[in-house]
Amino acid sequence: MIDISKISLFADSTIVNALSVIDSGAVKIALVVDSDNKLLGTLSDGDIRRGLLKGLKLSDIILDIYFKTPVVANKKTSKENLLAMCHTHQVDQIPLIDDKNKVIGLHVLNEMVAPEKKKNKIVLMVGGLGKRLRPLTSNTPKPMLHVGGKPILLTIVQGFVNSGFTNITMCLGYKSEKIQNYFKDGSEFGAKIDYVFEDKRMGTAGALTLLQKKIKDSFFVMNGDLLTNINYEKMLDFHLEHKADATMCVREYDFKVPFGVVNTTNERINSIKEKPVHSFFVNAGIYLLEPWCIDLIPDDEFYDMTSLFEKIIAEGKNAISFPLQEYWIDVGKISEYERANDDFHKVF
Repeated sequence: MIDISKISLFADSTIVNALSVIDSGAVKIALVVDSDNKLLGTLSDGDIRRGLLKGLKLSDIILDIYFKTPVVANKKTSKENLLAMCHTHQVDQIPLIDDKNKVIGLHVLNEMVAPEKKKNKIVLMVGGLGKRLRPLTSNTPKPMLHVGGKPILLTIVQGFVNSGFTNITMCLGYKSEKIQNYFKDGSEFGAKIDYVFEDKRMGTAGALTLLQKKIKDSFFVMNGDLLTNINYEKMLDFHLEHKADATMCVREYDFKVPFGVVNTTNERINSIKEKPVHSFFVNAGIYLLEPWCIDLIPDDEFYDMTSLFEKIIAEGKNAISFPLQEYWIDVGKISEYERANDDFHKVF
């Protein structure tokens, strides 16, 4: 039984507070209650991400995004019936309430059945030259540069392993032997690692055509020069919940115009906005794909992930975005490398 006090929120709680409660509770949802502890609804990480994609900010309240008609059960409901309800309604958590609709507990599906080991493949693109980081990369591949006292790539591998994803393929290129000699078969790090080799640069998607074993499940693709504390399991849940063919992790990017922007109609000035800030979602270099997506990639050609997504969209398939609110940095320049080292022990 879960300690409900640690996963309960009021409807006027902020999104940033809700994210903290969901992450610390480790049961993927929060319970939204009133001052009498009566259940108002539930809030998942997916509910929050959808709100962010619609323009909500972390400082906004959860009132309009929590789910107001969750599946619930009485405290006397047997475990067998709870399990049946989970399967019928395709939910993993069921709040328990008393006769006055007050929350008395939460049953979680994974407490009743042993969780299945995750089989999803992880493909890490680690063949880049790292030209912008020279001379640091003159003798060391960029993913093997040390941040926080260990290789960037090790932090990535540990992040996936800690989330239960252990089936990893690394796509190698520049100074590949240094990566392969360090990770070997991955057993030292709790993973099973194999390798494919690029004889020429093939882009962030092209190397997927080199995979020898047929992939059967949704699989991750990630650039090997990123540091993030994203919850990969939540991203997979989001992908599956939306029945997506392809999911791109995106992050918000703010651009401040350094001048006053003049809005006109012909010669007439309608308004002037001094140094406005424009917000965009940009590609964060982490993806989830269905296996058939590989068939869209031309063989033996340079092909990047943006082109693949454009083709998936042109095919009329379901390509979605997963907004990233967690820490993220692309270690692509000396200034970013230095900042990542400054941030590391505060974040990880």
